[in-house]
Amino acid sequence: MAGARLKDVAERAGVSIKTVSNVVRGEGRVAEQTRRRVLHAIAELDYQPNASARHLRTGRSGIIALAVPELVAPYFAELAAEVIAAAKTRGCTVLIEDTGGDPAEELRIACGLSDPLIDGVLLSPLGLDETMLANRGRRVPLVLLGEQSYEIPADHVLIDNSAAAREATEHLLRIGRRRIAVIGQPPERAHATTVQRMHGFLTALHAAGVPHDPRLVPHTREFTRADGAAAMRVLLALEDPPDAVFCFSDLLASGAMRAAHEHGLRVPEDLAVVGFDDIQESRYSVPSLTTVSPDKQEIAELAVDAVLHRITNDAEAPHRRLTAGHDLLVRESTGTEAPRT
Repeated sequence: MAGARLKDVAERAGVSIKTVSNVVRGEGRVAEQTRRRVLHAIAELDYQPNASARHLRTGRSGIIALAVPELVAPYFAELAAEVIAAAKTRGCTVLIEDTGGDPAEELRIACGLSDPLIDGVLLSPLGLDETMLANRGRRVPLVLLGEQSYEIPADHVLIDNSAAAREATEHLLRIGRRRIAVIGQPPERAHATTVQRMHGFLTALHAAGVPHDPRLVPHTREFTRADGAAAMRVLLALEDPPDAVFCFSDLLASGAMRAAHEHGLRVPEDLAVVGFDDIQESRYSVPSLTTVSPDKQEIAELAVDAVLHRITNDAEAPHRRLTAGHDLLVRESTGTEAPRT
């Protein structure tokens, strides 16, 4: 609906104009169900706040938004620093948003409603439904980060998680480990990241002729140190515990190593541990952590360049999947591989 007004959104959603205003600004107390209804109405009507419309008529602000599920998580904090650096060299400013993984908040930011002055959005979605995102309309250029797969008109920057997990598992197999556990599989529906990493893990086992034992994959709700420690304790209670563990994040690995230490195990002699993310903490832990290192600088530069290209050149071009590199950094938690012959 061209030229939709605040009043039109309110009528479509069956709420007051004040409620719509609160949702757009992210202010006030609005029931979750009501907030979702308003966001659906905004997407359906392609409503543009007046300030945003004025901005689009007069030029660009040089501000892009970066929205992540949890800024306190070291990986996202380090990625945000790289995005800020990449944007600065290109003459842009970054507005950081912490969504908490809330799908309604993710949609609000994806629609460009977090600030009427932003030129584009970099979004790492966690809970956002693809249908909601597909119906957002072309408000601001959007670039997605991470492994969630959406068939929508937006560029997508990611790493090859399946290949990275396969390489990590192959490393553990090369050092002679055969009962390899996985920490990071959720109890309910797995998201794209865990699906891809589990696929790479199983591919490596199958290629090596090593059977997969489902008991070596305890359920893990979050990617935290506490969850890693809890999962490791479950594994150590098995009659035949693992001799290696592949953790889907460095924080999980940190917790797993703590639990192993409390159990009297030595890393890597009794238990080899591999993480994922290469956060700064992993380089200085004792022992230092072998980990998959996504190229955060390349991710940031690809994402910033992609959104700036959409802003300044061709917003209608077919969307692209841009793959950044990764490395497996072998450190003390797995020891040294024997030379290959």
